[in-house]
Amino acid sequence: MKALTYHGPGHRFWEDVPDPEICHPADAVVRVDATTICGTDLHILKGDVPEVEPGRVLGHEAVGTVERVGSAVLGRRPGDRVLISCITACGRCASCRTGTYGQCRGGGWTLGHTIDGTQADYVRVPFADTSTHLVPADVADEAAVMLADILPTAYEVGVLSARVAPGDTVVVVGAGPIGLAAIRTARLYSPSHIVAVDLAPARLEAAKRFGADIVVSADDDPLTVVAELTGGAGADAAIEAVGAADSFELCTRMVRPGGHVANIGVHGRPATLHLEELWSRDLTITTGLVDTSSTPTLLRMLATGRLDAERFVTHRFGLAEMEAAYDVFSRPADTGALKVVLFR
Repeated sequence: MKALTYHGPGHRFWEDVPDPEICHPADAVVRVDATTICGTDLHILKGDVPEVEPGRVLGHEAVGTVERVGSAVLGRRPGDRVLISCITACGRCASCRTGTYGQCRGGGWTLGHTIDGTQADYVRVPFADTSTHLVPADVADEAAVMLADILPTAYEVGVLSARVAPGDTVVVVGAGPIGLAAIRTARLYSPSHIVAVDLAPARLEAAKRFGADIVVSADDDPLTVVAELTGGAGADAAIEAVGAADSFELCTRMVRPGGHVANIGVHGRPATLHLEELWSRDLTITTGLVDTSSTPTLLRMLATGRLDAERFVTHRFGLAEMEAAYDVFSRPADTGALKVVLFR
């Protein structure tokens, strides 16, 4: 089969690799019908995730059709149309039993990380019963694949961790796909204001379309904008959706005493925690890997029209156009790309 493989920082290839096989009774092999590219894949290609070994098939998001299942798989059968979660969960370990599937002792983020992923014709999915979701018949592939990662990540690691509440002032730093998903899901809680901060004018325009009330360039002193908006108090919540030291530090300066900073971004370099300024401000700072515990809820919202996920998709390609899709996705300032989807 064909797959997109990583061969060290800056090196990727669309090439022939062996077809996946059932390795464990709880596995399923799924034909990939739609997949996408994540900002985390770009971090891998920059060398920010050193545990990814050369030769690894990238990708951790897909919708597909079950081809084969292991003898221990009870809830999936060949022919089922499924959403493949970015998180692999055994469902039995101590972490899974508390719903923190991202910290699964035998899983977590494995696809495209420690095992071969979804940017391929076929993928092996461990723990298929608990790592896939049946897709309602009236939900399009390109909408469903947005629930593999960006929407649950933004909702859980961003909005829920930041404890967004009605009437809050929320700042989202970074208006890429994750930041836009955070804006969209934050609106479920009726905040008074959502402020989006980014450097790219096109992404600030996108933030307006996705529900930001105020947009501000990172070069235009967002600290002052937030201070004026809140009477000098600061935001109730700040969500970091870039993965850069200056963005994280900006978030810690924009929240009020007692406020929340939720870090979503994947950081490849250290960030400074200014405890000399923060120790007395009663801040809560959270980090995290998505658990995908919200995926069933988001799927129900998608199926009933309460959530519009297709609006994230700006470019569509065939699977064989993987290299072109990466080129478009990696240059959003030039291409206007938010999410690209590749179809069989």
